[in-house]
This record gives sequence, C-alpha cells and structure tokens, in this order.
Amino acid sequence: MTLENVDADGAIRETSHEAAEALQAGDTRFEFFKKAGLATGAVIGGGSILSALVPTAALAAGGHARPPASFGKGDIGILNYALTLEYLESAFYNGAQNIHTPQAKVFLKTVQKDEAEHVKVLKSVLGSKAVKKPKFNFHGDNKHEGSFLKAAFIFENEGVHAYSGQAFNIKSPAYLAAALSIVTIEARHASVAGLLLKNSPAGITPDGPFDTPYGANRVLKDVKSLHYIQG
Repeated sequence: MTLENVDADGAIRETSHEAAEALQAGDTRFEFFKKAGLATGAVIGGGSILSALVPTAALAAGGHARPPASFGKGDIGILNYALTLEYLESAFYNGAQNIHTPQAKVFLKTVQKDEAEHVKVLKSVLGSKAVKKPKFNFHGDNKHEGSFLKAAFIFENEGVHAYSGQAFNIKSPAYLAAALSIVTIEARHASVAGLLLKNSPAGITPDGPFDTPYGANRVLKDVKSLHYIQG
C-alpha cells in the first residue's frame, strides 16, 4: 500500500504541504490547526464521561472499533475520545511530585507542556461541544518516581495504540493530519518513559518493530481498569 493508493485525490498531501508551510511561517499550533480546517462546528451528546466508558456494545466490538456514540458522531467523536485521553495524561503529569533524577525531571517538564498543549488545542477545536474534564484519583501513583514512570509508560503507549487505531476511521484529511501530529509526540514520550523505566530495548519498542493499533473498546477498557477516573 502506498500513499498514492490511499490519497488518490491528493487531499492528504495537499493538507500536509499547507500545514508545513504554515508552521514554517511561524504560526502558532492553534493557527496551524485552524488552517488545516479543524476549527469547525461540533455536535456531541451530553452525559458524564463515565457513561461513555466501555458500554457493553463497545466491548463486544473488535478490530479498530470507533469510540462509543456518547463521544459524538464521526470525526468529532474521535476527537472527543482523544481529548479524554489527553485530559487523563495532562492531569496525571501536572500532579506529579517527588521526581528527583535529572532525566525524569526533563521528561516530566516536557510531557507537562506537550499534553497541556494537546488538551488546549482539542478543546479549542471542539469549543462548547468538548467533553468535560472528569475528576481523577491517581491513588498516589504520580507521587513517587518509580510508580510515576510505570504509569507514564502505560499512558503514552496506550495513546500510540489509540491514535493509530482510529487512523482509518477518520474521514477528514485535516483531522487525520492533526491526529498524526499528536501520535508521533506520544510515541516519543513513550520511548523516553520506557528507556527511563526499563533501560532496555523493550522499553523503547515494547511491541517490536511494529505497533498494534487498538480499537476504542480495548483502550477504554484499559483506561477504566486503572480506576483513575472518578466521574
């Protein structure tokens, strides 16, 4: 499979080219997404975030399952699904304490900035239709460096699986460009967290040379099993 097969009309390549030019011109990241066509209207149903997590129908689905309908329709639902994961990561990192080693401190400072920016951009795109930030209880897992790195390793790798799992579900080339710009950052975070935690090749590429995309049902089940989301 080649890019030409997937992008027969050249829309993805055109969007990528325009976005690259925008960044080179010094635009902010939000302006980049606006130029990529992301600042559009959104529609999503109400309800708490927990009502969207792992419904029976979603658990029964397999493959690259889309997010549950509670997140919204089509691409908007996928963006809200992504925002939920970014909320979780950002809150975990912002509450981290007792991180002492120099490398881990650099990692923490970087992920705090990056994940906050991911949340900011996704919320700006979705506007008033963005899902609300849930309440979290991390049970002290971000209060000690060892447990912090273990959780970060899980979060970041789960993010890579989640974004790649939705790639072929995204219809808009502009939304796809946005997702790809985030998943590569998640992968970089994951490799650093893995190296700090394991100090071995298994920490850098835990699945070997190729990653496995996860459907939303798998990701949401994994997230719920952590018991970090309170409501």
